[in-house]
Amino acid sequence: MPGEKPHGVARVISKRGFCSRSVAENLVREGRVSLRSKIVHDPETPAYENDEIAVDGKPVEAVQKFYFAMNKPRGIVTTASDEKGRKTVMDLFREQYAKLFPGRPVPHISPVGRLDAASEGLLLFTNDTQWADALLDPREPSKHIKIYRVQVAGKPSDAELEQMEKGFNVPPRVFGESEEFMHAERAVLHSEGEKNCWLEITLSEGKNREIRRMLAHLGYEVMRLVRIQFDKYTLGDLKPGEIRPLILR
Repeated sequence: MPGEKPHGVARVISKRGFCSRSVAENLVREGRVSLRSKIVHDPETPAYENDEIAVDGKPVEAVQKFYFAMNKPRGIVTTASDEKGRKTVMDLFREQYAKLFPGRPVPHISPVGRLDAASEGLLLFTNDTQWADALLDPREPSKHIKIYRVQVAGKPSDAELEQMEKGFNVPPRVFGESEEFMHAERAVLHSEGEKNCWLEITLSEGKNREIRRMLAHLGYEVMRLVRIQFDKYTLGDLKPGEIRPLILR
C-alpha cells in the first residue's frame, strides 16, 4: 500500500467499528484474530486499512459510521461501565437509541472525550475513530473549542474574568504533583441574579476539571456547568437525556 501508514491490527479492527480497541487487543492476544489469513498474537502487529482481517474466522468489514449528540444529564458518568454501579452515558445511549430506532441493534459507539459526572450538556458519540481523533487532536487547538454556561455563587469581577483569560497557575488535584497553567479563551458574564450569576466560558484545552479548578482558585463555587458547544456542534434544544443523529458539517 504505497504511501499508506500501517497501524496496530487492534486499532484497525476498532476503526472498522467492530469493537473497542481494548476488546480488540484482548481478541488478538487470545489468538482469535487472523491478518492476511495468519493468526497474530500481538495487538501492535502492523496492518493496513484495507487488509484482510478476521475474528474467529469471520471477516471484519468496515461498518456504517454513526454520529450522535446527547444532552448529558447531571449525575451520569462518562464511562462504559462503573465500579460503583452508577448509570453511565452508554446505558443512557442504549435506552434512547432503542426509543428512536425500535428493533434496530445498537451500534458499537463511544463518547468523544468526556464530561465529569457533575457536568451537563453536549456530549458527542461516534464509531468513527478518525473523526473523533481529529476533534481531540492537541496539535489543532481550534478543534478543542468548547463553550460552557457556568452558574456560580456570587459574581466574579471584570478583573477576575480578565485574569481567567490571561491564565494563571492552579494547584494540583493530587498532592505532590506540579501546579498547572490554565486559561480560558473567553470568560464573560452571561446573566446575573441576586446571589449568583451565569458565565459563558470558552476553552481550547482539555485539562481535567479546568473550569471548576480555575473558579475555585478565585474563590467561586460552581453550582452548574453545562457544555453548549463542541467545535461546530451545538446543544440546541436537545432535552436532558435525549440523543439525536448528528449532521456533519
